[in-house]
Amino acid sequence: MGIRENIAYIKKRIEDACKRAGRSPNEIVLMGVTKMVAPEYINEAIDEGIEVIGENRVQEARDKFDKVKKGIKWHMIGPLQVNKVKYAVHIFDMIESLESLKLADEIEKRAVSLGRPMEVLVEVKISFEETKHGISPSDLIPFLEKLSKYKYIKVKGLMTMAPLFDDPELTRPYFRKTKELFDKVKEMNISNIEMEILSMGMSGDFEIAIEEGSTLIRVGRAIFQDVYKK
Repeated sequence: MGIRENIAYIKKRIEDACKRAGRSPNEIVLMGVTKMVAPEYINEAIDEGIEVIGENRVQEARDKFDKVKKGIKWHMIGPLQVNKVKYAVHIFDMIESLESLKLADEIEKRAVSLGRPMEVLVEVKISFEETKHGISPSDLIPFLEKLSKYKYIKVKGLMTMAPLFDDPELTRPYFRKTKELFDKVKEMNISNIEMEILSMGMSGDFEIAIEEGSTLIRVGRAIFQDVYKK
């Protein structure tokens, strides 16, 4: 199948997952993760209705930016190094991987210099895997309370990555725990902290994530599996 067929199939799976969960597909944003995907294929996905793309590396996003169609949103979804923030704020509409005050300080400084706020998601480390990034659940509330004082950082929600399992069903408790944190923060009504977006679920587990409350799924392989750069 090509990109068009892949996206149509994913949308059908989103609809089915929403039906099982008693949700509307309109609640779900399908992000195309474009790591190692050439601009012409990204543009093909945009023609098929993808409105948000996610990049893992700032340099790769910089190389593609002028070759990709306008009118879409760019999200930074990989770990962001402090020294790359000065480039990231010019490219990305949202940074989904905020995980430290040091990074927040740099984002704030660069956003102030640009004169426009930067929307972010706080990455939560819900997994036991050492390779995963993010704030621990126990540190999340204090971290958000500190972020609430920043004037040019606009927290819009949370992002997480479940462990990789052969059986997607095993991801469910991780997504459920993140949704519980999301709801808890929302109920607290912390000043300057909004819980609008819950970014969780990828190609292998997005249906479980939707059933557990995700509003944004990050899908790369299931869209672009045949066109990755070698």
